[in-house]
Amino acid sequence: MAQTKRFGLGLVLGKFLPPHAGHIHLIEFARQRCERVVVLACSLKREPIDGTLRARWLREIFAHDPGIEVVHVTDENPQEPHEHPDFWNIWRETVRRACPAYPQAIFTSESYGEPFARVLDMEHVSCDSARQSFPVSGTQVRQDPMRFWQFIPPAVRPWFAKRVVVYGPESTGKTTLAQNLARHFETAWVPEFARGYLDRQNALRSPSQEAGPGFVVAADIQPIARGQLASEDELARQANRLLICDTDLKVTKVYSEFYFGGCPDWIKLEAARRRYDLYLFCDTDTPWVSDSQRDQGSPAQRAHMRELFLRELEGCPVVMISGGWEARLEKAILATEQLLVSKQP
Repeated sequence: MAQTKRFGLGLVLGKFLPPHAGHIHLIEFARQRCERVVVLACSLKREPIDGTLRARWLREIFAHDPGIEVVHVTDENPQEPHEHPDFWNIWRETVRRACPAYPQAIFTSESYGEPFARVLDMEHVSCDSARQSFPVSGTQVRQDPMRFWQFIPPAVRPWFAKRVVVYGPESTGKTTLAQNLARHFETAWVPEFARGYLDRQNALRSPSQEAGPGFVVAADIQPIARGQLASEDELARQANRLLICDTDLKVTKVYSEFYFGGCPDWIKLEAARRRYDLYLFCDTDTPWVSDSQRDQGSPAQRAHMRELFLRELEGCPVVMISGGWEARLEKAILATEQLLVSKQP
Protein backbone atom coordinates (compact mmCIF):
# COMPACT_ATOMS: atom_id res chain seq x y z
CA MET A 1 0.00 0.00 0.00
CA ALA A 2 1.30 3.45 -0.91
CA GLN A 3 2.38 5.63 1.98
CA THR A 4 -0.29 8.13 3.04
CA LYS A 5 0.80 11.72 2.48
CA ARG A 6 0.86 13.80 5.63
CA PHE A 7 0.11 17.12 3.93
CA GLY A 8 -1.99 18.14 0.97
CA LEU A 9 0.27 20.97 -0.20
CA GLY A 10 3.80 21.69 0.89
CA LEU A 11 6.03 24.71 0.30
CA VAL A 12 9.74 24.94 -0.53
CA LEU A 13 11.20 28.40 -0.92
CA GLY A 14 14.66 29.55 -1.93
CA LYS A 15 16.94 31.39 -4.31
CA PHE A 16 18.31 28.22 -5.94
CA LEU A 17 21.36 30.21 -6.96
CA PRO A 18 21.99 27.76 -8.58
CA PRO A 19 19.89 24.62 -7.98
CA HIS A 20 22.13 21.87 -6.59
CA ALA A 21 21.86 18.36 -5.17
CA GLY A 22 20.91 19.65 -1.71
CA HIS A 23 17.96 21.56 -3.16
CA ILE A 24 16.82 18.51 -5.10
CA HIS A 25 17.01 16.42 -1.93
CA LEU A 26 14.91 18.97 -0.03
CA ILE A 27 12.22 19.16 -2.72
CA GLU A 28 12.06 15.37 -3.04
CA PHE A 29 11.90 15.10 0.77
CA ALA A 30 8.90 17.44 0.75
CA ARG A 31 7.25 15.58 -2.12
CA GLN A 32 7.40 12.31 -0.23
CA ARG A 33 5.29 13.89 2.51
CA CYS A 34 2.88 15.94 0.40
CA GLU A 35 0.29 15.32 -2.28
CA ARG A 36 1.69 18.34 -4.07
CA VAL A 37 4.60 20.73 -3.56
CA VAL A 38 4.92 24.32 -4.71
CA VAL A 39 8.49 25.57 -5.12
CA LEU A 40 8.99 29.32 -4.99
CA ALA A 41 12.14 30.29 -6.90
CA CYS A 42 12.82 33.79 -5.57
CA SER A 43 15.14 36.12 -7.44
CA LEU A 44 16.44 39.68 -7.39
CA LYS A 45 17.52 41.67 -10.43
CA ARG A 46 21.06 42.12 -9.07
CA GLU A 47 21.82 38.41 -8.71
CA PRO A 48 24.51 36.82 -10.92
CA ILE A 49 22.26 34.18 -12.53
CA ASP A 50 18.95 35.28 -14.02
CA GLY A 51 15.96 34.11 -12.01
CA THR A 52 14.01 33.06 -15.09
CA LEU A 53 16.81 30.68 -15.98
CA ARG A 54 16.94 29.23 -12.46
CA ALA A 55 13.18 28.60 -12.51
CA ARG A 56 13.53 26.94 -15.91
CA TRP A 57 16.26 24.68 -14.57
CA LEU A 58 14.02 23.61 -11.69
CA ARG A 59 11.09 22.91 -14.02
CA GLU A 60 13.31 20.76 -16.18
CA ILE A 61 14.74 18.86 -13.21
CA PHE A 62 11.25 18.02 -11.94
CA ALA A 63 9.44 17.77 -15.28
CA HIS A 64 8.81 14.09 -14.58
CA ASP A 65 6.62 14.87 -11.53
CA PRO A 66 3.36 16.79 -12.12
CA GLY A 67 2.98 17.06 -8.35
CA ILE A 68 5.78 19.66 -8.19
CA GLU A 69 4.98 23.18 -9.36
CA VAL A 70 7.72 25.80 -9.75
CA VAL A 71 6.69 29.46 -9.40
CA HIS A 72 9.16 32.23 -10.19
CA VAL A 73 8.89 35.08 -7.65
CA THR A 74 10.43 38.42 -8.63
CA ASP A 75 9.47 40.54 -5.61
CA GLU A 76 12.42 42.75 -4.63
CA ASN A 77 12.12 41.77 -0.97
CA PRO A 78 14.64 42.33 1.83
CA GLN A 79 16.84 39.29 2.35
CA GLU A 80 17.50 39.52 6.10
CA PRO A 81 15.25 40.58 9.02
CA HIS A 82 17.56 43.47 9.95
CA GLU A 83 17.08 45.03 6.50
CA HIS A 84 13.46 46.02 7.10
CA PRO A 85 11.29 46.33 10.24
CA ASP A 86 8.38 44.60 8.47
CA PHE A 87 10.55 41.83 7.01
CA TRP A 88 8.36 38.86 8.00
CA ASN A 89 5.08 40.43 6.90
CA ILE A 90 6.56 41.38 3.53
CA TRP A 91 7.50 37.78 2.92
CA ARG A 92 4.16 36.49 4.19
CA GLU A 93 2.38 38.63 1.58
CA THR A 94 4.72 37.36 -1.12
CA VAL A 95 3.90 33.75 -0.24
CA ARG A 96 0.17 34.47 -0.18
CA ARG A 97 0.26 36.06 -3.63
CA ALA A 98 2.38 33.27 -5.08
CA CYS A 99 0.31 30.46 -3.53
CA PRO A 100 -3.44 30.97 -4.12
CA ALA A 101 -3.86 27.45 -2.69
CA TYR A 102 -2.20 27.97 0.68
CA PRO A 103 0.29 25.27 1.80
CA GLN A 104 0.00 23.48 5.14
CA ALA A 105 3.73 23.03 5.68
CA ILE A 106 7.01 24.64 4.75
CA PHE A 107 10.11 22.48 4.28
CA THR A 108 13.54 24.02 4.85
CA SER A 109 17.10 23.20 5.81
CA GLU A 110 17.70 26.73 7.11
CA SER A 111 17.53 28.42 10.50
CA TYR A 112 14.81 30.77 9.29
CA GLY A 113 12.41 27.87 8.81
CA GLU A 114 10.88 27.81 12.28
CA PRO A 115 10.18 31.56 12.70
CA PHE A 116 8.99 31.84 9.10
CA ALA A 117 6.59 28.93 9.60
CA ARG A 118 5.04 30.71 12.60
CA VAL A 119 4.55 33.89 10.56
CA LEU A 120 3.01 31.89 7.73
CA ASP A 121 0.84 29.83 10.08
CA MET A 122 2.28 26.64 8.65
CA GLU A 123 3.98 23.62 10.12
CA HIS A 124 7.74 23.58 9.73
CA VAL A 125 9.50 20.40 8.62
CA SER A 126 13.30 20.49 8.77
CA CYS A 127 15.44 18.50 6.34
CA ASP A 128 19.19 17.91 6.67
CA SER A 129 19.76 21.20 8.51
CA ALA A 130 23.35 20.18 9.26
CA ARG A 131 23.90 19.48 5.55
CA GLN A 132 25.42 16.10 6.24
CA SER A 133 23.78 14.40 3.27
CA PHE A 134 24.79 17.11 0.80
CA PRO A 135 27.55 19.34 2.20
CA VAL A 136 27.21 22.13 -0.33
CA SER A 137 25.68 25.58 -0.74
CA GLY A 138 24.82 27.74 -3.72
CA THR A 139 27.61 30.14 -2.75
CA GLN A 140 30.17 27.33 -2.79
CA VAL A 141 29.00 26.16 -6.20
CA ARG A 142 29.24 29.67 -7.65
CA GLN A 143 32.67 30.33 -6.16
CA ASP A 144 34.27 26.99 -7.04
CA PRO A 145 32.08 24.95 -9.41
CA MET A 146 34.96 22.65 -10.37
CA ARG A 147 35.35 21.49 -6.76
CA PHE A 148 31.61 20.94 -6.22
CA TRP A 149 30.86 19.59 -9.68
CA GLN A 150 29.29 16.37 -8.40
CA PHE A 151 26.53 18.40 -6.75
CA ILE A 152 25.53 20.27 -9.92
CA PRO A 153 22.55 18.72 -11.81
CA PRO A 154 22.97 18.01 -15.56
CA ALA A 155 20.48 20.75 -16.45
CA VAL A 156 22.70 23.32 -14.69
CA ARG A 157 26.12 22.06 -15.77
CA PRO A 158 26.23 23.89 -19.13
CA TRP A 159 26.24 27.19 -17.21
CA PHE A 160 29.38 26.28 -15.25
CA ALA A 161 31.29 23.97 -17.61
CA LYS A 162 34.61 25.35 -18.81
CA ARG A 163 34.57 25.42 -22.59
CA VAL A 164 37.70 24.83 -24.64
CA VAL A 165 37.69 25.27 -28.42
CA VAL A 166 40.27 23.45 -30.53
CA TYR A 167 40.67 25.97 -33.32
CA GLY A 168 42.65 26.65 -36.46
CA PRO A 169 42.90 25.98 -40.20
CA GLU A 170 42.65 22.63 -41.91
CA SER A 171 45.14 19.79 -41.62
CA THR A 172 46.47 20.77 -38.20
CA GLY A 173 45.19 17.81 -36.19
CA LYS A 174 42.27 19.55 -34.49
CA THR A 175 39.90 16.59 -34.35
CA THR A 176 42.53 14.19 -33.04
CA LEU A 177 43.58 16.71 -30.41
CA ALA A 178 39.98 17.30 -29.33
CA GLN A 179 39.37 13.57 -28.96
CA ASN A 180 42.58 13.03 -27.01
CA LEU A 181 41.87 15.96 -24.70
CA ALA A 182 38.39 14.66 -23.96
CA ARG A 183 39.81 11.21 -23.26
CA HIS A 184 42.48 12.64 -20.94
CA PHE A 185 39.98 14.69 -18.92
CA GLU A 186 37.26 12.02 -19.08
CA THR A 187 34.71 14.39 -20.50
CA ALA A 188 32.53 15.03 -23.53
CA TRP A 189 33.68 16.57 -26.78
CA VAL A 190 31.67 18.24 -29.56
CA PRO A 191 32.61 17.03 -33.06
CA GLU A 192 32.60 19.35 -36.04
CA PHE A 193 28.97 19.19 -37.18
CA ALA A 194 29.81 20.31 -40.72
CA ARG A 195 31.74 17.15 -41.53
CA GLY A 196 28.89 14.68 -41.14
CA TYR A 197 26.36 17.16 -42.49
CA LEU A 198 28.29 17.78 -45.70
CA ASP A 199 28.89 14.07 -46.24
CA ARG A 200 25.10 13.56 -46.17
CA GLN A 201 24.31 16.60 -48.29
CA ASN A 202 26.87 15.85 -50.98
CA ALA A 203 25.57 12.30 -51.29
CA LEU A 204 22.15 13.77 -52.12
CA ARG A 205 23.25 16.55 -54.50
CA SER A 206 22.73 16.04 -58.22
CA PRO A 207 25.82 16.27 -60.44
CA SER A 208 24.41 19.43 -62.03
CA GLN A 209 23.84 21.19 -58.70
CA GLU A 210 26.42 23.94 -58.44
CA ALA A 211 28.44 24.00 -55.23
CA GLY A 212 30.54 27.01 -54.31
CA PRO A 213 34.05 25.70 -53.66
CA GLY A 214 33.07 22.16 -54.63
CA PHE A 215 31.91 20.73 -51.31
CA VAL A 216 29.65 23.34 -49.71
CA VAL A 217 26.98 25.76 -50.95
CA ALA A 218 25.86 28.99 -49.33
CA ALA A 219 22.60 27.34 -48.27
CA ASP A 220 24.60 24.92 -46.09
CA ILE A 221 25.97 27.63 -43.79
CA GLN A 222 22.94 28.21 -41.59
CA PRO A 223 22.10 24.50 -41.04
CA ILE A 224 25.75 23.90 -40.15
CA ALA A 225 25.69 26.74 -37.61
CA ARG A 226 22.42 25.56 -36.04
CA GLY A 227 23.68 21.98 -35.88
CA GLN A 228 26.92 23.03 -34.22
CA LEU A 229 25.07 25.04 -31.57
CA ALA A 230 22.57 22.26 -30.88
CA SER A 231 25.34 19.67 -30.54
CA GLU A 232 27.29 21.87 -28.15
CA ASP A 233 24.26 22.66 -25.99
CA GLU A 234 23.30 19.00 -25.72
CA LEU A 235 26.77 17.64 -25.01
CA ALA A 236 27.43 20.33 -22.39
CA ARG A 237 25.05 18.41 -20.13
CA GLN A 238 27.43 15.46 -20.27
CA ALA A 239 30.50 17.53 -19.49
CA ASN A 240 32.75 16.52 -16.63
CA ARG A 241 33.76 20.07 -15.67
CA LEU A 242 35.11 20.63 -19.19
CA LEU A 243 33.55 20.63 -22.64
CA ILE A 244 35.97 20.23 -25.55
CA CYS A 245 34.68 21.76 -28.79
CA ASP A 246 36.13 20.84 -32.17
CA THR A 247 35.28 24.24 -33.78
CA ASP A 248 32.74 26.98 -33.00
CA LEU A 249 30.68 29.59 -34.86
CA LYS A 250 33.69 31.82 -35.39
CA VAL A 251 35.00 29.10 -37.69
CA THR A 252 31.68 28.96 -39.55
CA LYS A 253 31.74 32.75 -39.91
CA VAL A 254 35.28 32.80 -41.32
CA TYR A 255 34.57 30.08 -43.88
CA SER A 256 31.26 31.66 -44.91
CA GLU A 257 32.95 35.00 -45.52
CA PHE A 258 35.88 33.39 -47.30
CA TYR A 259 33.85 31.22 -49.68
CA PHE A 260 30.69 33.30 -50.15
CA GLY A 261 31.69 36.87 -49.36
CA GLY A 262 29.47 37.23 -46.30
CA CYS A 263 27.77 35.55 -43.38
CA PRO A 264 24.18 35.66 -42.01
CA ASP A 265 23.85 38.31 -39.33
CA TRP A 266 22.49 35.94 -36.67
CA ILE A 267 25.59 33.74 -36.98
CA LYS A 268 27.88 36.74 -36.54
CA LEU A 269 25.90 37.91 -33.52
CA GLU A 270 25.88 34.45 -31.92
CA ALA A 271 29.58 33.96 -32.64
CA ALA A 272 30.31 37.21 -30.81
CA ARG A 273 27.90 36.46 -27.93
CA ARG A 274 29.14 32.99 -27.03
CA ARG A 275 32.01 33.00 -24.57
CA TYR A 276 34.67 30.31 -24.33
CA ASP A 277 37.28 29.96 -21.61
CA LEU A 278 40.14 28.99 -23.89
CA TYR A 279 41.04 28.66 -27.57
CA LEU A 280 43.75 26.16 -28.43
CA PHE A 281 45.04 27.41 -31.77
CA CYS A 282 46.56 24.56 -33.76
CA ASP A 283 49.39 26.09 -35.76
CA THR A 284 50.38 25.16 -39.30
CA ASP A 285 53.77 23.55 -38.57
CA THR A 286 52.34 20.15 -39.50
CA PRO A 287 52.48 18.25 -42.81
CA TRP A 288 49.70 19.19 -45.22
CA VAL A 289 47.20 16.36 -45.84
CA SER A 290 44.60 16.80 -48.59
CA ASP A 291 40.96 16.49 -47.52
CA SER A 292 38.10 15.71 -49.92
CA GLN A 293 35.82 18.00 -47.93
CA ARG A 294 38.28 20.88 -48.35
CA ASP A 295 39.00 20.23 -52.01
CA GLN A 296 40.38 23.67 -52.77
CA GLY A 297 42.73 23.51 -49.85
CA SER A 298 46.49 23.77 -50.16
CA PRO A 299 49.43 24.70 -47.93
CA ALA A 300 49.22 28.24 -49.30
CA GLN A 301 45.51 28.54 -48.54
CA ARG A 302 46.07 27.03 -45.10
CA ALA A 303 48.59 29.80 -44.36
CA HIS A 304 46.08 32.41 -45.51
CA MET A 305 43.29 30.89 -43.39
CA ARG A 306 45.63 30.90 -40.41
CA GLU A 307 45.81 34.69 -40.56
CA LEU A 308 42.04 35.02 -40.95
CA PHE A 309 41.42 32.76 -37.97
CA LEU A 310 43.95 34.58 -35.79
CA ARG A 311 42.33 37.90 -36.65
CA GLU A 312 38.96 36.50 -35.63
CA LEU A 313 40.32 35.61 -32.17
CA GLU A 314 41.54 39.09 -31.26
CA GLY A 315 40.63 39.70 -27.62
CA CYS A 316 39.99 36.01 -26.88
CA PRO A 317 42.05 33.78 -24.54
CA VAL A 318 44.37 31.91 -26.92
CA VAL A 319 47.19 29.43 -26.44
CA MET A 320 49.20 28.51 -29.53
CA ILE A 321 49.66 24.78 -30.03
CA SER A 322 52.64 23.82 -32.16
CA GLY A 323 55.33 21.17 -32.48
CA GLY A 324 55.00 17.42 -32.89
CA TRP A 325 51.82 15.57 -32.08
CA GLU A 326 52.90 14.53 -28.58
CA ALA A 327 54.15 18.03 -27.77
CA ARG A 328 50.85 19.48 -28.95
CA LEU A 329 48.86 17.25 -26.67
CA GLU A 330 51.11 18.06 -23.70
CA LYS A 331 50.75 21.81 -24.30
CA ALA A 332 46.99 21.50 -24.66
CA ILE A 333 46.65 19.46 -21.47
CA LEU A 334 48.76 21.92 -19.48
CA ALA A 335 46.79 24.94 -20.72
CA THR A 336 43.47 23.23 -20.05
CA GLU A 337 44.45 22.12 -16.55
CA GLN A 338 44.82 25.75 -15.55
CA LEU A 339 41.09 26.24 -16.09
CA LEU A 340 40.25 23.56 -13.55
CA VAL A 341 42.20 25.14 -10.71
CA SER A 342 40.93 28.70 -11.23
CA LYS A 343 37.86 29.72 -9.27
CA GLN A 344 35.02 31.87 -10.49
CA PRO A 345 35.68 35.62 -10.20
